Parts: sequence; structure tokens; C-alpha cells
Amino acid sequence: MTPTLFFIFFFPLLSSANHSFQLNHTSFSLSFPLTSLPLSTNTASNMLRDSLIVYSNRTTNTTRLPSPSSPYNYRLTFNYSMALIVNLPIGTPPQVQPMVLDTGSQLSWIQCHRKPPKVPPPTVSFDPSRSSTFSNLPCTHPVCKPRIPDFTLPTSCDQNRLCHYSYFYADGTYAEGNLVREKFTFSRSLFTPPLILGCATESTDPRGILGMNRGRLSFASQSKITKFSYCVPTRETRPGSTPTGSFYLGHNPNSLRFRFIPMLTFAQSQRMPNLDPLAYTVALQGIRIGGRKLNISPAVFHADAGGSGQTMVDSGSEFTYLVGEAYDKVRAEVVRSVGPRMKKDYVYGGVADMCFDGNAIEIGRLIGDMVFEFEKGVEIVIPKERVLASVEGGVHCVGIGNSDKLGAASNIIGNFHQQNLWVEFDLANRRVGFGAADCSRLAP
Repeated sequence: MTPTLFFIFFFPLLSSANHSFQLNHTSFSLSFPLTSLPLSTNTASNMLRDSLIVYSNRTTNTTRLPSPSSPYNYRLTFNYSMALIVNLPIGTPPQVQPMVLDTGSQLSWIQCHRKPPKVPPPTVSFDPSRSSTFSNLPCTHPVCKPRIPDFTLPTSCDQNRLCHYSYFYADGTYAEGNLVREKFTFSRSLFTPPLILGCATESTDPRGILGMNRGRLSFASQSKITKFSYCVPTRETRPGSTPTGSFYLGHNPNSLRFRFIPMLTFAQSQRMPNLDPLAYTVALQGIRIGGRKLNISPAVFHADAGGSGQTMVDSGSEFTYLVGEAYDKVRAEVVRSVGPRMKKDYVYGGVADMCFDGNAIEIGRLIGDMVFEFEKGVEIVIPKERVLASVEGGVHCVGIGNSDKLGAASNIIGNFHQQNLWVEFDLANRRVGFGAADCSRLAP
């Protein structure tokens, strides 16, 4: 895992949970910060700089989140740089924990350490001894049975007869520890039921993960959320600048103007070795660059007999990734436009070789706008001013990597190409919505 390429990718084998439920009773809303920061470890101390803000309707009764019947709207704000980091209040009393918002993975987990007296933890971490609602999952729990393939490796019993898990990602990062139950406690009257989480004692990242895919153990599934959406602002290159975006759990008042495309789902009989059946899969149909439609067969963007070629929308991936055939066509068009200006023998992160030393604005103008085409005329438009991403040492790259070099053989639309765009995951209706927006102006 490089400091700037955050790519979470996992192939679970279970079918999705049933997301539909009815809503009634008292309505409420809340807002708390979702912060997006570089993934290098030297930023861990900055993750909790935003304070928790909770807004709720007046209520005289304790409200459990989510009541199967409560209409609700959670509004979060975040500062965007590379990965979306949500600061979530966990436990009783709540301890605010930084977690990467990741639509590409299932299990949510937090850094979990008991603090030695007067010795601060190495990272922002959760102290189980301080929470009255924390509990460990014993080895006898159904989730801990080896026959249930929710994890990269089978769960096992540790020396205390507690359920131990290991979770690995395609970029080489991992987390392992015990499975536990814990509440997300937003206020004294607003909290989730106990959810199954990973309590990581060993990991390669200083933060946790908020798993938001369609798997039965994801936060979205366990919390019975029927939809969620976020709006990623454009990046700022000025030092210290932190553009702010928005994130909704539940109803988004902006959704009436979104354009939706069906979410592709796969039956148990269709499970293939290279397929992620729990991802948010969409039917990408083509790519335009500078007004030119690239000669790429639509079949390249659909899962083949082995599952390769699937196209996913992933908030946990910074760059967009294309299978080799599509990547080569994009690269050929970039070479045609600005080939002499490309940085020779330079490959960023081992996957991206469309990079430049020169003026990014000028090069972007020569390349032109980039458009991802979907069915029903739905498009994601990346204006020429944002075709290139700043990576390191003054180098700028087209924000696309070759997924074949990762061994993933999938198409992944990363958060770099979701800037100034509402993206809504409507789980109840199995669809994904997009809506252009000035995301920086939407946040309070």
C-alpha cells in the first residue's frame, strides 16, 4: 500500500442481506464530521480535530438507531483529500473513532487497544474497558464458524475462546483481532443496536474501516439502512486547505434530481472466482476523451465467465482502475494528445503510467474532458481541469490505474472520479444514482 493509493478490494462469498424495512415513529436528524485525509501514518493525530455535532428532534423517549420504523436522516460533513474518513462515536460513553468510508468492503473494524495507565496509545484507538456496552463474540457464535466465508481467512478461536478474525485487502493491507459487539452511540437517546465489528489489535493502517458494501456484516446491512449518499468536493492543492463535502445515511433531500441506473446483482449460481457479488456493480458502457468515443467493447466493462471485468463504484479506492484492454485504449488516446510530454519510464504505484512533469492545467486542456458513459444516457463527466491528479514531487497523473497489474482484473470507479458528484446507493430499489453538484458549497 502506498501513501497515496488507497485501494480496498475483497471478494466475499455470501449473498447480500435483506435491506428492506418500514419506517415510522419519531423523526430526527444528526450531523457529525466525515474527514478525508491522506492515508500516511503522520496524519493520524489530525483525524479528530472536528468536533461532534448532533442535531435531533425533540423527543421524550429513548430512540434506538435504527428503529425498524423510524424515518431518519443522518447528515455528515467531511474534508476531502484522498480517502473519506468518518469520525464515529462508538461505545458507551462514546469514543470518537476515525474510520475509512468504504463501499468496497464488508466488515467494519476499529483500532482496539486497552490503554496502559498514563501511556497514550500509538494511534487513535478504542478502549474496550471504558465502554459499558462492549462485548466479545465467543467462538460458539454462528458468525465464528469456519464454514461461513465472510473473511479472507477462516475465523478461529484464540486462547481465551474468543472469535479471532483476519481480513486482507488486495493492496496488501490487513487487520486482525477479535470480533466484538458494540453500539454506535450518537447521544443518550440515539444509538444503534449492538453491531458486529472487528476489534483490531494488529493492522497496517492507523484507522478503522466503515464497511458499506452489500454484505450481511456491513454497517449498512446491520443498521438496516435502505440508502446512503455522499458528495465529494473538488480537491484543493493549497497547503492546509480542507474542502468539505456531505454524506447522508438515509434520505437525501437532493435525490429528486439524481439520475439512476440499475445495480447489477448476481445469483448464488453465478458466483465466479473473480467476482465480488457484494460490490455496487454497474453497467459501464463506454469512455469518451476530448469528445472522442474510444473503441472499447462494452463487454470489457461486464463480468465475463470467470467474473473478470466487473465494474464497481468504490469510495475506498482513490483512483479509478480499468482492466488492461480498456486502460490501453485510454492510454493510447492520451499518448495521441500529449505523448511527447509524458514522463518517461515513470509508473506511479506500479499501476499508473500516464504521468507528467509539466503544467497540469495546460496538459489537461490538451487531453480534454473525460466521460464515463452508462445506460439510460447517464454520464460521469470529469472536466479537463480535473483529469490529472497530483501524486508526488510535482508529478501529475491521469487518475486511472491498470487493474491487471494489481491482479484484480476489475473496473473500479474511485473517489477521484466522483468529485462534484452526488453518488447515492439505493439498496431497497437496487440502483445507483448520480447528480452533479458543487459539493463544497453544499456542506454547512
